Amino acid sequence: MEQAKIMIIEDETAIADLLAYGLTKEGFETRTASKGSEGLEQIGQFRPDLLLLDWMLPDVSGLDICKMVTEIYNIPIIMLTAKSDISDKISGLEFGADDYITKPFDMREVIARIRTILRRWSQTNRPADSAGDETIRFMDIKIVPTERLVTKNDTVVELTPKEFDLLMTLYNYRGKVFTRTELLDFVWGYDYFGDTRTVDIHIQRLRKKLDANDLITTVFGVGYKFKKQTVSRS
Repeated sequence: MEQAKIMIIEDETAIADLLAYGLTKEGFETRTASKGSEGLEQIGQFRPDLLLLDWMLPDVSGLDICKMVTEIYNIPIIMLTAKSDISDKISGLEFGADDYITKPFDMREVIARIRTILRRWSQTNRPADSAGDETIRFMDIKIVPTERLVTKNDTVVELTPKEFDLLMTLYNYRGKVFTRTELLDFVWGYDYFGDTRTVDIHIQRLRKKLDANDLITTVFGVGYKFKKQTVSRS
């Protein structure tokens, strides 16, 4: 099996070296950068499978890097942060991060979270069967599952990997009411370490990007469901 590649953008040398050493021992191929601008350049060359991104960088905010990466590349991001306030962590998720790890951390937790995200990522990116090759159309939205492409009025809607996975999960079971915990299990995996507010944040972002607040409805006291309606495939 090909080694998964992990890009580390971290300005504290000791932490970057610890991460690189621990991940290399676990069989990952790693590359490090101490500045955001340097990291962005290396991402284009290295093409990592996952990005470990420090929140506080000397030249560019980690949040800004997160936003730029999700606009250009289709890779999962784990934020590394010394901030323990939940609002700060939510900010990272709102900017496109898939998970966050608070410093100081245990290397075993870092490895477990990376493996969880990569496992889920590989499952959602398996070659589709013939049914999955079909283009889905409803309202003014079009989804091409094999390309992980979503358009609205023929304009591309930029979704993060988790936003796309969440959209497809809700769509495939349209009409079914999901609890937040069920969506965490479906999209993030049973061993995900985060809390259910992660689902709320991603739902809010999906609604905003699709500009269709009535498409994904809230079932108060329970969770969410995708509006059951007529769709076409081609």
